[in-house]
Amino acid sequence: MSDGPQARRLPADYEGMASLEFGPARPRDHRGPDVLVVGAGFAGSVSARKLAEERGLRVLVIDRRPHIAGNAYDTLDENGILVHSYGPHIFHTNADKVVEFLSRFTDWRPYEHRVVAEVDGRFVPMPINRQTVMALHGVELYGEEETAAYLAWVAEPREAMHTSEDSVVAKVGRDLYERLFRGYTRKQWDLDPSQLHASVCARIPVRSGDDDRYFNDSFQKMPADGYTAMFERMLDHPNITVQTGVEYADVEQQYAGIPLVWTGPIDAFFGYRHGRLPYRSMRFEHELRATPGGRLVQPTGTVNYPNERIPYTRVTEYRQLTGQVAETSTLAYEFPSAEGDPYYPIPRPENRELYHRYEQLANARPDVLFVGRLARYQYLNMDQVVAGALAAVERWSPLSAETDTEHLAA
Repeated sequence: MSDGPQARRLPADYEGMASLEFGPARPRDHRGPDVLVVGAGFAGSVSARKLAEERGLRVLVIDRRPHIAGNAYDTLDENGILVHSYGPHIFHTNADKVVEFLSRFTDWRPYEHRVVAEVDGRFVPMPINRQTVMALHGVELYGEEETAAYLAWVAEPREAMHTSEDSVVAKVGRDLYERLFRGYTRKQWDLDPSQLHASVCARIPVRSGDDDRYFNDSFQKMPADGYTAMFERMLDHPNITVQTGVEYADVEQQYAGIPLVWTGPIDAFFGYRHGRLPYRSMRFEHELRATPGGRLVQPTGTVNYPNERIPYTRVTEYRQLTGQVAETSTLAYEFPSAEGDPYYPIPRPENRELYHRYEQLANARPDVLFVGRLARYQYLNMDQVVAGALAAVERWSPLSAETDTEHLAA
């Protein structure tokens, strides 16, 4: 591991670690693996480690991408900047068990994520806090109590929170909703907030104080050497074999009959029998900026752009997340898309109803453990995926007691 959270530069051999490709699966004896794990992201890798380490099972992990770590994959770009290939991943949690598990595979560096939104040519804190309200409404608010009273005054009460519009205007009123939420949400989801479930925007807090951190979890840190290095260590176990660049369909018959951990889209597993579950995807464009003296380009790690005339939703400067010091800085522009890899389940009642039809099919397959955001069709933070995988594997009995005893005695 690194020298600890104080380490500001990556290890000299990190580039080789990040690009390492695991070799072909080699059965350890004539029986081959005991469990097949599909997906080498958080859900699959955590499940694999737990099954291999605590159950003593031989685990084969496959992933259709040419790398491990799923959407958390990070790598050094051509300029030596550590970038998150699938958008910024900020680790935060209140779960001690999650921290304890992941800390076995990484050291951490302190990082508290901050976000500003560009509105009318100025940057204001997001989530909304006292400074945001004063800047956009031109008022002086002295303390949290006065700010809370002001927000209650501008709010539009709702009897029930059916939509994301309801959840926002009921807390901050129409003006702040229009300037900070509506345009961003329409770009992100290609739907008006009035068409989205209340939970989409309800999870964004509103603060009456000056706390400008995006998250308020007790543990907010980043893997000191990056996410990919953490996954490499997690999957480094004598009972685990990893194959990347492998489609499940290409090995399904070869490993038919053994228990399966499925972390991909649940509708894909069942051949889209009831139709496809809809997702939003993302496209990223990267820009390199010269930063003499190691200066930073943006005021915060991420800047949101709620104005619909700007096609991207946000821009992230990766050096602010990783702590690297360099003469260049890489910026990532995010463009929401209807096409591409599945990122965000679209939270509408009809979609949830369709998922439940697939869930019924999954309940009839005790030999398959469906775990992770795609398998559950639910937006989950990284720590929630880890916690869910740890708990799910704990409850799952992939092998009969007789078979398990036979294997462990071998």
